[in-house]
Amino acid sequence: MFAKFAMIATAVSALATTAVSEENVVRMGTEGYYPPFNFFDSAGQIKGFDIDIGNALCERMDVKCEWVTTDWDGIIPALNSDKFDTIIASMTITDERSKVVSFSQPYYFNSIRFVAAEGHGLANALPADLDGLVIGTQSATGEVDILEQYFPDSELKLYPKLDDALLDLETGRVDLVLASQFVLGDWLKTDEGDCCEFVGETFLPDTAQGTGIAVRQDDGDLRDALNAALAEIVADGTYDKIRDEYFSFDIMTQPKKASELLTN
Repeated sequence: MFAKFAMIATAVSALATTAVSEENVVRMGTEGYYPPFNFFDSAGQIKGFDIDIGNALCERMDVKCEWVTTDWDGIIPALNSDKFDTIIASMTITDERSKVVSFSQPYYFNSIRFVAAEGHGLANALPADLDGLVIGTQSATGEVDILEQYFPDSELKLYPKLDDALLDLETGRVDLVLASQFVLGDWLKTDEGDCCEFVGETFLPDTAQGTGIAVRQDDGDLRDALNAALAEIVADGTYDKIRDEYFSFDIMTQPKKASELLTN
């Protein structure tokens, strides 16, 4: 993924020099209420995967990270009002957001995946494999659209909360549940999740473009410096070391889109 911009990795320091303030500080905007990506610990310190990645990028750019927290619903206006220089808060790259901010290369992909009870006997989780089975998911989510479009021969059961779907999976009332691999990965680590395991490949909704770091549209130098630093921490293993502290599965390799994986 990073081959197309890895050639500029050696220019990180030079780019950073032109991209940050005279104080050699990059102000990193985040939210603080989206664990394990960004959250406050018991001492009130900002922590999480986003924070660790941001600190590693600042180290590569030879600058100081200054973390600024703000409410999610105002985070893009705050960036464009110069309250901070970046948004690193697990923000999904979308065409609509790209009209008002500029994004780095993706630093992870929030894909979705099925879970089923252990001993399910399923080799895959493709539409033909799940014909006639009952699949649960949370209502009013993108997973509903995926199931309605690609799994018309399965029975769809919707729940107001994902926890309710997972409870029915534990008790055998549904055969599988479809949701974010991050949410499901955390659940599988719990006592309740001991019953179950991932099934099939991860995949992305057709409109998904990954999760990126946002900067103001006129901050191209900072965006390029972030991309170069990201390439470096991926290449030298720093990214994987941070990832392994939070997740036991790959989150950087871009999965197939639903249309690629789920159609014949």
